[in-house]
Amino acid sequence: MKLATTSPERQRADVLAAAASIGGHIVGWADDWEVSGATDPMTRPKLGPWLRDERGPYDGLVAAVVDRLGRNVVDCLNTGYKMRDEGTLLLTYGHDGPWDLNDPIDENRFTMDAWGAQMELRAIQRRNRDTTVKTRAAGRPKGKPSYGFHYVRVVMGGKIDRTALHPHASAVIREVARRVLADPERVTPSSEAARLNRAGELSPADHLAVMYGKRAGGNPWQPTSLKNILLSEAALGYLMHRKRPVIDQDGNPVRLCEGLWDRSTHEALKRCLEARDTPFKGRHSGREYLLTEVALCGLCGNRLYTQTSADVPPRYVCTARNKGWLSAQHCRPAPLIWAEKLDAYVEEWFLREFGDGLIYETVFDPGNGIPERIAEVRAMRERLRADREAGLYDAVDDAAWFRERYGTLSSELASLEREPQRAPGMIRRPTGETVADRWRNAPDVQARKEILMDFRVRVTLFPVSHPVRHVAGVMHGPDRDPDAAR
Repeated sequence: MKLATTSPERQRADVLAAAASIGGHIVGWADDWEVSGATDPMTRPKLGPWLRDERGPYDGLVAAVVDRLGRNVVDCLNTGYKMRDEGTLLLTYGHDGPWDLNDPIDENRFTMDAWGAQMELRAIQRRNRDTTVKTRAAGRPKGKPSYGFHYVRVVMGGKIDRTALHPHASAVIREVARRVLADPERVTPSSEAARLNRAGELSPADHLAVMYGKRAGGNPWQPTSLKNILLSEAALGYLMHRKRPVIDQDGNPVRLCEGLWDRSTHEALKRCLEARDTPFKGRHSGREYLLTEVALCGLCGNRLYTQTSADVPPRYVCTARNKGWLSAQHCRPAPLIWAEKLDAYVEEWFLREFGDGLIYETVFDPGNGIPERIAEVRAMRERLRADREAGLYDAVDDAAWFRERYGTLSSELASLEREPQRAPGMIRRPTGETVADRWRNAPDVQARKEILMDFRVRVTLFPVSHPVRHVAGVMHGPDRDPDAAR
């Protein structure tokens, strides 16, 4: 439903007029805006429950025209015959009274209207397919932009002039890629999706809706969709079709604009995200307590949990023995402390020890570009070889083109391999931010908890009777922590 359309108002007026013509009134509306008319009426979100008798009794169904019931003959007739067999009314604006599908004349007219709707749908589909093929052959995008990109139109509502990086979304996804490459053992699509949700970043679906002037639906980031964005070659700025880059006449991928990152970074992300299923460390937790994943029991070594009640402030306590865990059978008395007190102590200790330290970030350096181009040429050769093995270049002319193109790529690859290379890799650089700055700028308790976890902070709590009351410890270093303080 485009913002400028008047179709909803016109259809509503037609429905009300049709209902009033037989002295009826509307008891419920099924407004399936932005649901294709080719969708089976029984499965539509708003209309389906009425047809499946899930919304209570009603005397009939009113639509503006027959093609609003369905865009093919089968769906229209199935809906019409269902209303007829159940003895309910079926009305459309412009038809004199309810449809009587027991009458051959009415049945034939209803069928002809449904057939017209189907012919119109097929014509629209054919035009859309032809337009898509021609647009793709011309190297222009059609459809929705990938996350991190947006379409630039010189004339509002006109054709796409060019594709460009979206200023905010590109920065968001690049930061995700940087964090994954810097610490693939602990930073996963799941933890990053949870971090983006806590930060209030719009998910790809909501971001697209807002870009086109619609309201965000409140959809959260999902780990699978985030992983797909990171691994898709669309991030390289390529024109995509069926999840593969579109190839031009020279065998090169069609590039729409600057990519979110280069080929070397793309390959590094693939190695991080596809090599193994990294176990999730629980960093998505939405708990609002600072030490629930940091504090340990000094007697049994199990994690401390929080206890809350209406009349007592939250407290950290070891519950392992009460749960019957064998590792905690001698854990008595179980340590316990007010959560606010321990949080304050750990915060004061952490900032005193590390607050003045500079934060270094680990980023991926793509090198001097030669390894990237080598990877690009090898990928194009592999793509050509796979197409040849699939039988796409068996004709004489095609075989000659294939040999020429494959030879050109091989020569270019040999030339590139003779050039001096600076291999891509991870480098460390200062951010100009101290640990205290990051702590103060953290948006919530969960973000501060992640800072403690980045520094491998572990808090061990002992009961009052133990000689040691409580100890806070930290492990850090360039070989363990990608963002260690110096």
